[in-house]
Amino acid sequence: MSFSLPNNVPSFNHPQRRLEDHTWGSSGAVPKQRAGVANGVGEKINGYFDKRELPMYKDKPYSYAASARQSPLWRRKRTLAGALLFFLGTLYWLGAFTESGSARKKAPESAWSWLGRKEPDVIDWQVRREQVKEAFILSWDAYDQHAWGFDEYHPVSKTGRQMVPKGLGWIIVDSLDTLMIMNLTSRLSHARDWVATALNYDQDHEVNTFETTIRMLGGLLSAHYLSTTFPEMAPLIEVGEGSAAEDLKDVYLEKATDLADRLLGAYESESGIPFASVNLQTRKGIPSHADGGASSTAEAASLQLEMKYIAKLTGEKNYWDKTEKVMQVIDDNGVEDGLVPIFIYANSGGFRGENIRLGSRGDSYYEYLIKQYLQTSKQEPVYLEMWDQALAGVRKHMITYSHPSNITVLGELPDGIGQALSPKMDHLVCFMPGTIALAATGGLTEAQAKQSGNWGPKQDEEMRLARELTQTCWGMYKVAATGLAPEIAHFTIHDPPLLEKDHVRSLDGLSEKKDAAWRSDYIIKSNDAHNLQRPETAESLFYMWRITGDEQYRRWGWDMFKAFIEHTDVGAGAGFTSLASVMEVPAPQRDNMESFWLAETLKYFYLLFSPDDLLPLDQVVINTEAHFFPRFELGQLFSTGWKRKPRNADGKIVEAAKADADAARPNLP
Repeated sequence: MSFSLPNNVPSFNHPQRRLEDHTWGSSGAVPKQRAGVANGVGEKINGYFDKRELPMYKDKPYSYAASARQSPLWRRKRTLAGALLFFLGTLYWLGAFTESGSARKKAPESAWSWLGRKEPDVIDWQVRREQVKEAFILSWDAYDQHAWGFDEYHPVSKTGRQMVPKGLGWIIVDSLDTLMIMNLTSRLSHARDWVATALNYDQDHEVNTFETTIRMLGGLLSAHYLSTTFPEMAPLIEVGEGSAAEDLKDVYLEKATDLADRLLGAYESESGIPFASVNLQTRKGIPSHADGGASSTAEAASLQLEMKYIAKLTGEKNYWDKTEKVMQVIDDNGVEDGLVPIFIYANSGGFRGENIRLGSRGDSYYEYLIKQYLQTSKQEPVYLEMWDQALAGVRKHMITYSHPSNITVLGELPDGIGQALSPKMDHLVCFMPGTIALAATGGLTEAQAKQSGNWGPKQDEEMRLARELTQTCWGMYKVAATGLAPEIAHFTIHDPPLLEKDHVRSLDGLSEKKDAAWRSDYIIKSNDAHNLQRPETAESLFYMWRITGDEQYRRWGWDMFKAFIEHTDVGAGAGFTSLASVMEVPAPQRDNMESFWLAETLKYFYLLFSPDDLLPLDQVVINTEAHFFPRFELGQLFSTGWKRKPRNADGKIVEAAKADADAARPNLP
């Protein structure tokens, strides 16, 4: 794989290189981490006096430019500025100006010594929030030191890897808004400089349309929103004359617009359903190399929040129209009870197969229905109608109960409605309880929503289901030896399966006892026991805490966070990794830190332990990669642009339903 330098990289042999090394060196200094929690070896401060080379993508200070003019030393402004910069750089190097400087000066005996302490009678959630922040800092600084500018980071081997020749900024861009929310200003400044000077999407390479949209486009748009609406989250650090402040004012939106234009090629199919991939340079859509060339339904229908927001920002209606068309094509299939198969052909717009699930390839289709309704300030009721129909379909066909404990399970329909229900839940499904609660309340607290005049038995039942499913997801953590959830859980269920219509009384509470009966209801298969640092349960705990105010969700989140720290830390200050199995202690570690560990999982833990007025839920929408966008009104330029076809009670389009009935009617003489 070839390696290409970005524009304007400073000379690595220039005399000022030494000054740059001193000025920037501290940003990569990473405290050592203990080899293992059980051994009690503490995190030590290290690296301050290392003579390390700068990573290739370290950006030059803005004062970099040697003058050819020879003048007396005392008259050379750059010399004086250089001396001042050296002095300030030395102070910065010692941690005087960094947000974690106080932590470094304290040189704690163990960053994670609190793991073995008895839980206090009175919990200080602010302290716990700071401990999440410490985990993020360790993760970020390890990436900075060992893999800066690379799309992937492998903490065990301390190496990085690019997904495309010049990189996509996969980790950096995905983490921008987390840096802002945690107010890590010097690290943000470094990341923003990299985005401005090194990030280049003009590459002759195929990328996944969905992942690039939610992570890269979503990350840039969220960074733009937070930095312009909440500038105190992301103050620019000025470095003398030629400050970055003006140059970087619109860098996030500029990069986002360039990327969005390149992604538009994915939508150039015969039906308007986007192709699974797109070439960023040629802007040509590419069908999936698997699944018969079909696109994932969730991926095709989880691009709308991002494209609608950039359309609103730029006034470019084309972004809006392309993604609205996708929703029309999907809905025109007229599925029963709002439940869609997980594959759809880009050219025909028709579904492939009958498999229905809310895990992989199905999940965020449902998530974006209600979030599109909320994003445009409830001015597009078609998406609320589609969400309500789909949730009713889930409750009718896909909710079942484990045996013998009656734990609520959201299963799968591999062969479609009316066929056998599979008692399998991906961890990905655990986004659903938080989304149900969000839909029921609109982002208000449950108490506020009940006083709004729009509350009734339907909302009570939905909140009950949200609570039950959150408990099920929490059980996926508690049943494992590490306290971390597997990628997939199966359940023993009644035969025949009991459904919600059977009025089953779901298990209320999971006993902490090791021999509790409920544990036998969970089945963790060896091929499903890995943990990828996924965020979905932390996400739902965040929503459930904000909406219900029940502190048990914070307590569950704290136990989950502790388990991540205890079992996924690789030691030596190198960060955290995914696991090969959650059913073994010590847990066998893989060698990969997912970008969503920084972009989602730690962010949701941080928000879970934060005050509720930090990014209130009734003022924002959060995309499926935990990137924040504002709610806005349609205005004169934008509208839904399509209407649903008439349907019968099952959700089938009237013409199709009539044809089915005619075909089923016997021929009479």
